[in-house]
Amino acid sequence: MALVALAATLTACGGDKAASTPATDSAATAPADAAPTAAPTDSAAPVASAAAYDPAKGQALYGRCMACHQQNGAGMPGAFPPLAESEWVNGPASRPIAILLHGLQGEITVKGTKYNSMMMAYGTGVPMSDDEIATVLTYVRSNCGNNAPAVTAAEVATVRAATAGRSTPMTQKDLEALQ
Repeated sequence: MALVALAATLTACGGDKAASTPATDSAATAPADAAPTAAPTDSAAPVASAAAYDPAKGQALYGRCMACHQQNGAGMPGAFPPLAESEWVNGPASRPIAILLHGLQGEITVKGTKYNSMMMAYGTGVPMSDDEIATVLTYVRSNCGNNAPAVTAAEVATVRAATAGRSTPMTQKDLEALQ
């Protein structure tokens, strides 16, 4: 019951925009110690545009990111980079998609500040579908002071296929090679 109340009152980068419905997606509500399962490589309902995406679902999925990137996307100085007004968030969609799919390690410069921490794949290590990744990235790319195009499930599927053989987290150099 507490989880439902938390999901219903969750506010993220949207400031006072509270989620109107709790997350019902099992990946979004799975316990942190749940064994990861294979994520589908396609989506039944792809996110086609910002107009087609569900901001409440995006906000609920962003709850997985808040421990490190904070409610407002400001990150934690010296530890975790900001998502708010980030060149990595607002740049090519392939970059944040690859970060969610594979994680991130090593030094990365965000808004002129260097960070050197580790992010697990999917932020929590619990796999996400193409639709879920598209939804949460569309949410982040349209909130927290960001103004970037929506991410589609098809874009996620393309990056997933192109990086399928990868077994290590992304680095800044890897991200710079993506377009």
